Amino acid sequence: MRDLEKYRGVIPAFYACYDENGEINGQKVEALASYFLRKGVKGVYVNGSSGECIYQSVEDRKKVLEHVMKAVGGRLTVIAHVACNNTSDSVELARHAEALGVDAIAAIPPIYFHLPEYAIADYWNEISAAAPKTDFIIYNIPQLAGVALTPSLFRKMRENPNVIGVKNSSMPVQDIQVFKALGGADCIVFNGPDEQYVGGRLMGAEGAIGGTYGVMPELYLEMEECIRRGELKKAREIQYTVNDIIGLLCSGHGNMYAMIKEVLKKRENLDLGGVRKPFPQVLPSDQEIIDQAADRIAWAVRTYVERGE
Repeated sequence: MRDLEKYRGVIPAFYACYDENGEINGQKVEALASYFLRKGVKGVYVNGSSGECIYQSVEDRKKVLEHVMKAVGGRLTVIAHVACNNTSDSVELARHAEALGVDAIAAIPPIYFHLPEYAIADYWNEISAAAPKTDFIIYNIPQLAGVALTPSLFRKMRENPNVIGVKNSSMPVQDIQVFKALGGADCIVFNGPDEQYVGGRLMGAEGAIGGTYGVMPELYLEMEECIRRGELKKAREIQYTVNDIIGLLCSGHGNMYAMIKEVLKKRENLDLGGVRKPFPQVLPSDQEIIDQAADRIAWAVRTYVERGE
């Protein structure tokens, strides 16, 4: 049975880091990776949705992962999302990730065309075969991918010994129970939706990966500690506060990740650049919302983490 302890905890999804021309900036990638190391998170999930992978080239994604591994390899758990919308590019990224020594690779199903389950299984298994010494995690996000992981497909994938779990970003928390029951003791289910961190963990998720963890890691780490101590009332209070902040981050003209990057610039002096088109950039009119989100995070950290209320 595998030791899955390295996956149990708070794993932020890594943000794309661009220069003034909108190209990947390795120094900014390393600065963000070092920031996560300082914050004390369990690991990072690289080149997923928060990393704007759908708008990046294979070479872009290789460059990001190389700089992440240079900055924190061996000191944080690194999960590399390698899926592209064709098998060949996905296989190339899987080989590259294994060569760099990541802990696991992950993949969404192919999008756009509705493929039969056996074709999705073949796609995932071919990616996994390209990294035979590396754990494989299924990324279930049906609201964006247009394809849901079913119990029958999960059972089929569990025949592959490298498949160790599911990053479950579907909204029903019951899905966590289903995949945990099907997977057994040597399977880990990650909670995906940030707005239900507490609910997902209580339903059986043992780890968690999320796109807003990076802008307020202290709050997710405190929620995790509350759950482990059985302080569920406080965990729920923090969750409600986090959800309010997420609402703010989603209320501007700019895409949520563009808003997050501005908050990180304000609170942590991290300049990660903007977002890649067709994501909308922030406008000057978004500044009031950015300030509100930054202030709300600062208040929550003081209240729930530093004072321990």
